[in-house]
Amino acid sequence: MSKLKVAAFSISLDGFGAGPRQDLQNPIGVRGLEMHDWIFQTEFFQKMIAQSGREEMATFKPMIHQSGGARGVDNGFVAASFENVGASIMGRNVFGPVRGPWKDEASGESWKGWWGPNPPFHTPVFVLTHYARPSLEMEGGTTFHFITDGADSALTKAKAAAGNKDVRVGGVSVIRQYLVSRQIDEMHLAVSPILLGEGEALFHGINLHQLGYKPVKVVAGENATHVIIKKT
Repeated sequence: MSKLKVAAFSISLDGFGAGPRQDLQNPIGVRGLEMHDWIFQTEFFQKMIAQSGREEMATFKPMIHQSGGARGVDNGFVAASFENVGASIMGRNVFGPVRGPWKDEASGESWKGWWGPNPPFHTPVFVLTHYARPSLEMEGGTTFHFITDGADSALTKAKAAAGNKDVRVGGVSVIRQYLVSRQIDEMHLAVSPILLGEGEALFHGINLHQLGYKPVKVVAGENATHVIIKKT
């Protein structure tokens, strides 16, 4: 049965899922990349960057390790986050730091994501935005669809595209929207041992217990603690 899930989503010890003041140099906000260091050290991630070629994943190329990355618990969780995913939903901030109307497509200046011409999704990706834009077909099977009529519409389209596979959701604001409506079935949170102090708080004002969510598994990884939360 298809699920709406959060997978390999990093949060800080003080509950932030992104840092403040996102820009080109800080794709997940100031100090946001520190939360994802557990991912960057894994063999799965290192192979994904090394095999991308040209400018793909250019934002993350400085994180390539000569050792080829580590195997172990963290690596297993990263790899599992891509399994059985038939579509993804993300907020516009996850797609990029661009605000307001999109630039003219004909000019070639429109933002096409952080990941270069061959993004790592290889499935349809539905981007929630207030500004219409034609679908953007990339290499490797990824097509970005820009949804202007809300989270429910994005979920309907994503489930249709995913078929029997799961829909993965990312981005603090989008996760929060689906949580408060109890539409998320499962979350894998990777708690990184850092304190951001400011940014986007994942659970602020949300009573997960009241909504019927409970932790069902906790696993200590090499560089993060992995918590699985499910809807009861």
